[in-house]
Amino acid sequence: MQLDNSTVYLNGTFLPLSEAKVSVMDRGFLFGDGVYEVIPVYGGQPLRLAEHLARLANSLAAIRMQPPLTAEDWSAIFARLIQGGHDQSIYLQITRGAAPKRDHAIPPDIEPTVFAMCTPIAPLPTEGIRAVTVTDIRWLRCDIKAITLLANVLLKQEAIDAGTTEAVLIRDGFAVEGAASNLFALIDGTLVTPPKGRELLPGVTRDLVLELALEHGVPAAERPIALTELKTAREIWLTSSTREIMPVIELDGAPVGTGAPGALWERVQAYYRAYKETLRGDS
Repeated sequence: MQLDNSTVYLNGTFLPLSEAKVSVMDRGFLFGDGVYEVIPVYGGQPLRLAEHLARLANSLAAIRMQPPLTAEDWSAIFARLIQGGHDQSIYLQITRGAAPKRDHAIPPDIEPTVFAMCTPIAPLPTEGIRAVTVTDIRWLRCDIKAITLLANVLLKQEAIDAGTTEAVLIRDGFAVEGAASNLFALIDGTLVTPPKGRELLPGVTRDLVLELALEHGVPAAERPIALTELKTAREIWLTSSTREIMPVIELDGAPVGTGAPGALWERVQAYYRAYKETLRGDS
């Protein structure tokens, strides 16, 4: 297998990706015992770095780990990894580290494994995407950005097998989020997104979209979205760090609204693009 030779960061060292290796006894490999972040970069500048690092700290605290590095350390590492001014994203992963033996109990006094790399962001779709609703089979701490993503993988594959792009997860009759995204819906003239809690990941992009909408006078609310409401929503969006704001034009085989990206999406998308340009500067 041929590996990309781009530079990555692993446990204090910058080295080619092809040379980056971790122990088979690493608890991330054995148990999925770790957390991660994905941070978009525009014009060489990470988007909302402080908010991403705050979410990382919350995830670490939830799994009983201390942050291995400071905000200044992370900034210095990312500056080394970011190449040029093109759109890219930082992937950061922290596992509990390698222990002497495989044991479910958290071992004392082991060093965490810290890995980071930077990759280009793929071109974003502009014509809208298709989605399906599926039953949410995940655990009860979806607010932790954990590397244990098997349930998300299976749910995403359900969407792919159905010939669509993303799965909208349904729990107890309510739409929660996507398999790899947060959810917005335009219902009775109000832009609605499910409230934060243990059932969903507190998305940084989600928060920014909500902030931009309110700042520009768009009626918006955080409240539960019943599946019956979602089925009749005028617009549906799915948001994530690298896919930004994706308009859903078809849900479960039925058109959403007019079957094309809606007017409110075009408006908020313009606000989001303008925000990104403030990071690009003169790049």
